[in-house]
Amino acid sequence: MVSEGAHIMSDLNTSMTGDSVSEFYNGKTVFITGGTGFMGKVLLEKLLRACPKVSKIYLLIRPKKGQEARERLQQLLCSPLFDPLRRDRPADLRKVEAIEGDITQPQLAIGATDRQLLQRTVNVVFHSAATVKFDEKLKLSVTINMLGTQRLVELCKRMDRLEALVHVSTAYCNCDRYEVKETVYAPSIGPDQVTQLVEALDEDLVDSLTPRLVGDRPNTYTFTKALAECWLKENREELPLVIVRPSIVLSTIYGPLEGWLDNWNGPTGIIAAVGKGLFRTMLCDPNKTADLVPVDMVINLMIVSAWRIGTTKSKDLPIYNCCTGVTKPIKWKDFIALCFKYTRKHPFSEVSWYPDGTVTSSRLVNTVNRYLLHWLPAYMIDAIVWISGGKPMMLRIQDKLTKAAGCLEYFTTQEWKFDDENVRNLVGTLTEKDKKEFCFDVAKIDWENYIQNYVIGIRRYIFKEDAATLPKSRRNISRLYWAYTALKVISVLCMWRFLTLRYAPLRQLWSNALRILIHLVRMLPFV
Repeated sequence: MVSEGAHIMSDLNTSMTGDSVSEFYNGKTVFITGGTGFMGKVLLEKLLRACPKVSKIYLLIRPKKGQEARERLQQLLCSPLFDPLRRDRPADLRKVEAIEGDITQPQLAIGATDRQLLQRTVNVVFHSAATVKFDEKLKLSVTINMLGTQRLVELCKRMDRLEALVHVSTAYCNCDRYEVKETVYAPSIGPDQVTQLVEALDEDLVDSLTPRLVGDRPNTYTFTKALAECWLKENREELPLVIVRPSIVLSTIYGPLEGWLDNWNGPTGIIAAVGKGLFRTMLCDPNKTADLVPVDMVINLMIVSAWRIGTTKSKDLPIYNCCTGVTKPIKWKDFIALCFKYTRKHPFSEVSWYPDGTVTSSRLVNTVNRYLLHWLPAYMIDAIVWISGGKPMMLRIQDKLTKAAGCLEYFTTQEWKFDDENVRNLVGTLTEKDKKEFCFDVAKIDWENYIQNYVIGIRRYIFKEDAATLPKSRRNISRLYWAYTALKVISVLCMWRFLTLRYAPLRQLWSNALRILIHLVRMLPFV
């Protein structure tokens, strides 16, 4: 029960900072980079739904595969995520406009007219455009994650009405240290030095130098994100800048669609393969903390952090670690167990084998398991398909899964302590209404319910499977369970029989066990 004093303090905080979060966006113009990505879509939908008086939202979109920016915007708005808005408030979707551009190009490849429009009207900027590929080449990663950020900042400094700039980083940009505070850590090599080096050398030479430049970090993504933070701190000048650092981002926890997601990133691709019966072993320390966070909690924090700096006019650089490991931890073993539980309760269609498997912190054991449980069945299935005139594909699938699992191994075999004091303090500045509407308090996560919706979301939004197919899928998973159980029993008996043939004591034990079993059966009343 919340005390009266807590209510008074919350109201006092709000009166000190100005309008409520939603009211702050009344009449505001927002500019979003990365709007076509997973987080960008959730951000766009939340702004339209929870801040109904927002004036205009511009999305930076590059032409792609013959589609113009406006065509890509219309395709984006056809996502199921926008179905409730399209049904209840279709006019609000017309507030969204595409700005043709490219984060990798000078001046973001934005035309002169559009640049003037943005400079004259934009109040809030959300910068989430980035390459999130862990194995991206350093030259491209620097171009997008660093140079793209620098070009955006140049544009922001010319915006006459800018009140907030929210930069989306990652909690793992400082994964070379165990304890990560909400502060910017200086990298071992300066961002300008890396930029000059990458621009001066050809790509092959940059590739050969990458391991030395990246150092203790596992990939170019975390490295360039750290460089971008450092550059922002040194060059922000008077910009009202905020940095938000999410950990591993999964599906939505709240509305409008619980469990919504639209990509295979992070653990999602692995869990999808587990549910299909294609993936059964992974290198992972089951007792380490899995720092997972729902995407809409990250988005709510971004929206609120813009409100906070826009209303307080702070000259500080607020940094928010949007993580769960300290406040609401879950171990990898518990996450995996719940994923198995719900891939069996809500099975996917066309499952190859019963969802099961193991995680181990031993590389040797994982390698042996991978050859026995992944590659050997893949070779056998592909051989049968090839002989029958079909197109083999299991080896290709296992190759992709192995690479995806390899990218995650660094994060599943270690853990970090991400301090989130700034996030918890920010919660305290909100009214009860805003705490509910823009919830980013990870202490409220019910992991079991959330992971169940996550698995259902993979089924519904990744595999596009209707709920009406569940009865058939459950009958299939039941058959696979009995087949899997029978196979395990037969395997154990065969192994035991093999051992008893070679060793006399075991053979005698086998015979005695059989005699006792037969004797017990004969004593039963129906015999």
